[in-house]
Amino acid sequence: MVLVVAGATGTVGRHVLAGLRDLGVPVRGLSRRPPEPDGWARFSFADPAGWPAAFTGASGLFLVRPPQLARVRDVRPALEHARAAGVRRVVFLSVLGAERVPVLPHRRMERWLDASGMAVTHVRSGNFLQNLVTVHGAEIRDRDELVVPAGSARMSYVDARDVAAVAVCCLVEDGHAGRAYSPTGPDALDHARVAAVLGEVLGRPIRYRPGLLRYGRLARRAGVPAGPVLAGAAVYTLARLGVGARVTDDVRGVLGRQPVDLRAFVESHRSAWVPTAR
Repeated sequence: MVLVVAGATGTVGRHVLAGLRDLGVPVRGLSRRPPEPDGWARFSFADPAGWPAAFTGASGLFLVRPPQLARVRDVRPALEHARAAGVRRVVFLSVLGAERVPVLPHRRMERWLDASGMAVTHVRSGNFLQNLVTVHGAEIRDRDELVVPAGSARMSYVDARDVAAVAVCCLVEDGHAGRAYSPTGPDALDHARVAAVLGEVLGRPIRYRPGLLRYGRLARRAGVPAGPVLAGAAVYTLARLGVGARVTDDVRGVLGRQPVDLRAFVESHRSAWVPTAR
């Protein structure tokens, strides 16, 4: 039976796909624009024509809700098709603290999945360290600043590869159904400290500048689609309410090792912030 990875070109999905392939597990990546013909299926929650190719012969699914689909009814028909096709195990990528915010689309999706009859595991991730490269990369590289609308709130950043590794374990191992994991990094840091660590590793001062409108403008200028920008703004807004500061031991509990911390991530990605012109 095949395991299916939705959002298989995304920040976490690409690493879930690679992790399953490394284990020799039959796997199928789903994408609106598959990068290659073999091992992939063209998929959209809004296009039933692609659902048979996506889910035929599948037993498990790594599920990511596209940011632009906020309502359960937008994704439910495709998931009902997947269930009818034989999918019995689902690992859903949710967000840290979703269980505390019932109006979040992620929490509404969790509740529907829990009642679906499938064996479901929720992976409630902290904010991705990779966002420092993608969403915030240009401003750090070219302006020596980090623009985040989080005020003085602390966040427990996590490496997306750690989140993906937890998801892979939940897909291939028994014993995770009905559970919720919250993979985080080892510390909850405010963004003045994040900027300080960036500066220490890169060897130049990086200034933290809070601001929602400036965050949106810079992210869009860097080519980040509107959906992820809005999703990021929501995450940072929740952070100001204290939702994103939780630190857990779930990465070590599932993987048997410590999560990647901020300094190690910055050191391994320092080339992403080399200025393009000085």
